[in-house]
Amino acid sequence: MPELGDHAITLSDVVKEFPIRRGTSVRALDRFDLTIGHGEFVAILGPSGCGKSTVLRLVAGLEQPTEGQVQVEGREPAELIREHRLGVAFQEHALLPWASARSNIGLPFKVAGRPVDGPRVDALLELVGLTGFADARPRQLSGGMRQRVAIARALALNPDVLLLDEPFGALDAVTRRRMNLELARIWMAQRITTLLVTHDVDEAVLLADRVVVMTGRPGRVRHIQQVEIPRPRSTEATRDPAFHALVDQLTGLLDAAEPAGPGARPAA
Repeated sequence: MPELGDHAITLSDVVKEFPIRRGTSVRALDRFDLTIGHGEFVAILGPSGCGKSTVLRLVAGLEQPTEGQVQVEGREPAELIREHRLGVAFQEHALLPWASARSNIGLPFKVAGRPVDGPRVDALLELVGLTGFADARPRQLSGGMRQRVAIARALALNPDVLLLDEPFGALDAVTRRRMNLELARIWMAQRITTLLVTHDVDEAVLLADRVVVMTGRPGRVRHIQQVEIPRPRSTEATRDPAFHALVDQLTGLLDAAEPAGPGARPAA
């Protein structure tokens, strides 16, 4: 295992348990190890309930490991949260319904106690293709456009790490494919360290440098696959036989990722 701090994200021998009733807990993650390099895009796949989102919440500092260590840029996630250096976008966009797209993107500046950087907000609107919708409220935007605003908001303060938990999971298939291509374009422009949790194999292969396949609960790393498809990746990449071969390979691993057991154990 590389030294902690050598990578943008390090999860070392992580165990995470959740209490379910008095004297009993569920082990969501069991000896989970993963390192992510600076500027790398990593996607996590796994069966339902395997702990994918728990991994992301640990990196985001929203959960604490029961055992093991989680570091971001060689430090505790809480330290980066205090410095507003983590950007997070979830499946639910959580935009302020009464605020414009511009105001929603500028919100992190206000939360951080900083003056809103107008040129930065305008640049992000352009980056996500919403320059003409700066004054639109969320109800006036499509689902895909709302997610673009959410991603722009996550990028507002130039975070060191971007964390994405099923950001397009609620979208229809056509919009989701379009948003995948948009995210690929945005990532190429920013090259920010990114961790994506998804259940969509095509999405993972299109976007990621590496794809992590987890076992069933308790979640462990079953397989890590390097994606050698050249960037930039467009719809042409999805027609490449190599793309489909890799999707088939990972789908097979995912189908075989049976739960190791119910994961219930007496609480320590």
